Amino acid sequence: MARTPTALLSPADQERRRSLQVMKGVALGALIVMAILFVVAFVLQEKYPWLGYVRAAAEGGMVGALADWFAVTALFRHPLGIPIPHTAIIPRRKDEIGRSLGEFVETNFLEGGVVRAKLDSTSIAARAGAWLRDPAHAETVGTEAAAVAGGILRALSDDEVQSLISDLAREHLLDPEWGPALGASLSRVVETGAHHGAVDLGIDSIVTWLDANRESFTGLVSRRLPSWVPSVAMRLVDDTVYHEAVKFAEAVQTDPDHPARHAIDRYLARLAENLQHDPATIARLEEAKSSVFDSPRVRELAAQAWNTAKTGLLASLDDPASGLRRRIVAALGEIGERLATDAALQRRVDVRIADAAVFLVDRYRHDIASIITDTVEKWDPAETTEKIELMVGRDLQYIRLNGTIVGALAGLAIFSIAHALLG
Repeated sequence: MARTPTALLSPADQERRRSLQVMKGVALGALIVMAILFVVAFVLQEKYPWLGYVRAAAEGGMVGALADWFAVTALFRHPLGIPIPHTAIIPRRKDEIGRSLGEFVETNFLEGGVVRAKLDSTSIAARAGAWLRDPAHAETVGTEAAAVAGGILRALSDDEVQSLISDLAREHLLDPEWGPALGASLSRVVETGAHHGAVDLGIDSIVTWLDANRESFTGLVSRRLPSWVPSVAMRLVDDTVYHEAVKFAEAVQTDPDHPARHAIDRYLARLAENLQHDPATIARLEEAKSSVFDSPRVRELAAQAWNTAKTGLLASLDDPASGLRRRIVAALGEIGERLATDAALQRRVDVRIADAAVFLVDRYRHDIASIITDTVEKWDPAETTEKIELMVGRDLQYIRLNGTIVGALAGLAIFSIAHALLG
């Protein structure tokens, strides 16, 4: 199995590889020490009988070291390159391991009761509120939210958004008939007298205009009189018309029961009725609407609305001192304050979060767990083996070292018992 060049490994993996090599050296050194002790004891045991104990310990240590070396090596590759059955377990059964790991996570972690118990023991709302009510944290969240929102706005296609606005405006605003809806609304306004304020405002405006524009009546009627009429008479006619207009407007203004007001009420009531039921009135309104909001005009209005809104939003989102950014930060701080101090709100939020998490886990647990399975299946067997070995191989080398020591003790114990019993 080809190893990944050290230069291509991350600094952490490079350190793991160095530690692994050191532990491999230690384990191999222990085996070599046992072999040397065995040779020395084997050669000299007839001259020095007590070396029989050393030889037995060395034999057991070598057996333990070799057995554990085989076991550890068989996890990652074929020992000595020999394709012995049931070796190279990880690269050969990588996909099965991934499926088993996914099933384990799905069964033991992605389970509604486990998730709910964990969330119930964690005061999510209170902790989030305590963190968020800190002005610095609220500012950080607001900054990040503004950056995300700005990125989304910049990523949107102007043409597509304009087309969407145009289509929505036409579908929900322009295509439906306006007459019946406007007529029904106007009928309710007239029935409740809500239009009287608008009538008063209109009359007040007329009276104010008349007071400020008397010269507008000069010649208004007199220029239509014969030329032989004296100029004095012409001025008298104009003054009379002006004064009558002022008197009429002031009378309507001061008299809530003036006939003109009743005439306006009757006109509005008749207009409301016609807008709802008169095909001719409805058709005229639709024609006027179509002439104002023809297709090119709608597209232009959509473009203008989107460009204006986008430009304004981007400017506000990019400016930390803008009113929008300040309101976002203030709102986040207020939310944090309420979450941190309102126990009832904390309970409601925690319950909602737990319910949502359990729903998502119960509904999508298999899809979530399949991420592990699918990811492991895509890994290269050799690369997967090396990564796992770098993560756990150093600890596995301790098994070899322990096997050497335990084997030596076992060999010594067995020899000692046998020697004591059998002589």
